[in-house]
Amino acid sequence: MKTVLNEQQLAITIKRLSHQILENHTNLENTVLIGIQPRGVFVSDRVVQEIRQIVPPGTVQYGKLDITFYRDDVRRELHVPNHTDISFSIENKNVILIDDVLYTGRTIRAALDALLDFGRPAKVELCVLVDRRFSRQLPIQADYVGRSIDSIISQKVKVFWKEKDGKDEVGLLGGPDGMY
Repeated sequence: MKTVLNEQQLAITIKRLSHQILENHTNLENTVLIGIQPRGVFVSDRVVQEIRQIVPPGTVQYGKLDITFYRDDVRRELHVPNHTDISFSIENKNVILIDDVLYTGRTIRAALDALLDFGRPAKVELCVLVDRRFSRQLPIQADYVGRSIDSIISQKVKVFWKEKDGKDEVGLLGGPDGMY
């Protein structure tokens, strides 16, 4: 495995993403943050934690969105849904979707479909920890990017979280000819 972000770099990247969001949404009055289940929630929890250290208490509206049944690319298997927790309306709000890795764009397309069940947002922005730039199948572009990487289709980006995996790290698996 080739390390893309070590623990310190990951922490700095999340802090930077949080500050970039606040630069564009200074008072968060009409802005909500939504993490995409399951893996995007680890990133969104950390981004929201950073933002809550800066803004007044109660300012951040934060939800978690399950897209399991909105996906168009995994219908043949039985899927166990995650939990959606959005206790507020997104009608006419600025929504910032947060996910770990932007790859083909299909997860984000599904998230956009799922969001409509909660209202019609004024604007939707995308924040991702890692953008695999040259692998898009849909015309989706992130507004906030932690790290852009160029990778081949046989490689996999793996994000490790202390809460789940015992370490914070982003790695690239399966290099050319199985190198890493």
